[in-house]
Amino acid sequence: MARRAKAEEPAADPLDAQHPRRTYHLKGQGKALAGAARAVRSGRPPQGWLIAGPPGVGKATLAFRIARYLLRYGATAEGPADLAVTSNDPVSSLVAAGSHPGLLLLKRAVSERTGKLMTVLSVDEIRRLANFFGTTSATGGWRVAIIDTADDMNDNAANALLKALEEPPARAMLLVISNAPGRLLPTIRSRCQRLDLRPLALEDVESELADRLPDMSPKERASLARLSGGSIGLALQLASGEGLMLAEAADRLIEEARQPDAAAILALGEKIARITDGVEMFGVFLSQALAARIAAKARAGAPCLNRWVALRENLDAGFGRSTALNLEPRQTILSASHALSKSARRDAL
Repeated sequence: MARRAKAEEPAADPLDAQHPRRTYHLKGQGKALAGAARAVRSGRPPQGWLIAGPPGVGKATLAFRIARYLLRYGATAEGPADLAVTSNDPVSSLVAAGSHPGLLLLKRAVSERTGKLMTVLSVDEIRRLANFFGTTSATGGWRVAIIDTADDMNDNAANALLKALEEPPARAMLLVISNAPGRLLPTIRSRCQRLDLRPLALEDVESELADRLPDMSPKERASLARLSGGSIGLALQLASGEGLMLAEAADRLIEEARQPDAAAILALGEKIARITDGVEMFGVFLSQALAARIAAKARAGAPCLNRWVALRENLDAGFGRSTALNLEPRQTILSASHALSKSARRDAL
């Protein structure tokens, strides 16, 4: 399974104040939250949920919200209708500290050799589910596992996850987060109930940014919201370091696709090469900018969008390979520009 860019992963320590395990407000995803609440509070929730949507729209925040409720109230209607558990609740404190015995978070591990994140979510990580679900919860309640994200799994890990979904224990839930659910095994998708999260409205992104970045001017927040494509996570990335410059460059690459400036593109590649994780970040921003244009054209009833959708998937795969194999940034950017130019000359976007 191809590795995708880690668009949604927080750059800071996972126990920092902005991590989803410490986030208690879910912005703009009322429909998905209402669906999850009905299922959980009915007493008959699915044992596997696939939480899908673009990077940075709240998938992990929703997963932790569901987890806290199950660990606090179980699959009952005893708690609030919106699955809220207060931050000062003992369950919330344990979840925030990463020490609740009934919760397991599976992500890409840190390599002991390099001290950096591994390029895939390995089978060894997924196999931890068997032991976690195979033992009785220390509190006698529910056990919840969150996979963030399933897009990072290799083939062996995907098969191990499938086995876990085929033999679910009682009073256990598996929350599978994915930015690109279409790339998961069909058998994994069929064994999970789907929860789809959508890009947020610009006003919701601006409102969230006002809370998180109060020192930033309203004009700057509006610019970040526009470039984010409805993703709070991406907007926060844009606000740090070279993010805004990379996003604007990605926007220009698409805008000028019909008549690309080779010298400017080479200069961009050189600049990106000097930025830590620059290729990966640029690939994420390019994908988001392209997706926003495709969605706008689709809403306007434009034909011939399948080629653009396929191009976006190919660009995602190309940037993923470039990051994983540490390929030459200038060549990666040139290849992306060539592919965009070829499509733009055939069909306007």
